[in-house]
Amino acid sequence: MSTDPQATGRKEQRQDGTYVVLTRTFRAPIQDVWAAITEPDRLARWIGRWTGDPAQGTVRFQMLYEGEGGEPGEYAIDSCRAPVRLELTSHVAFDPSAPETWHLRLDLAEADGGTTLTFAQSMDDPAVAESVGPGWEYYLDRLVAAETGADPAEISFDDYYPALAGHYRALYA
Repeated sequence: MSTDPQATGRKEQRQDGTYVVLTRTFRAPIQDVWAAITEPDRLARWIGRWTGDPAQGTVRFQMLYEGEGGEPGEYAIDSCRAPVRLELTSHVAFDPSAPETWHLRLDLAEADGGTTLTFAQSMDDPAVAESVGPGWEYYLDRLVAAETGADPAEISFDDYYPALAGHYRALYA
């Protein structure tokens, strides 16, 4: 992992809308990477913690590294096919008068002794992309750090935003 964050996200048109897509590759079996994105204790090392019973179709998720933190949000589990796909929907209210619907899709593929995680989020608004894109770069680099034995706390969001905002703004130009 570089100490100089690079914007890796790309814009992708899919059948159900426009997405920002980012990938990370791990020298680990698919089951290990799946555990890192689904098990509460492993997830808490790099992004946040979920509570609830996924069998009921929803969980409550709270980001743990957002400064003062935020209120837990409800995430609907749209599809869960361990260990290859997790799809979630959440209604995010950065502005309480205009909540946004986020569709998140995490796909895992194992090949040649490694696993690639492809993360996608529905994204139609350039203003949202320029802040959320760098945020996902930050969190996915924290995931890489956690899974390679590095300290995720050594990764600073200030290195990602606003430095990478232009890349995400340009995707929608």
